[in-house]
Amino acid sequence: MKEQIHPQYGESKVTCVCGETFITGSTKKEIKVEICSKCHPFYTGSQRAVETGGRAEKFRKKYGLK
Repeated sequence: MKEQIHPQYGESKVTCVCGETFITGSTKKEIKVEICSKCHPFYTGSQRAVETGGRAEKFRKKYGLK
């Protein structure tokens, strides 16, 4: 490998919005994520309440459909 062209690789602290933190390797010192393995529905088996207001709801509201 050539010298001084690669970023420094080291320990990185990952923080999830649920409060879970863990250490991993990365070129960044700190990483913030929205979903981790502790709160992801695939791993927990439960749905997470997220209000997004999708396209179908906007369409129904716009045209007064139920």
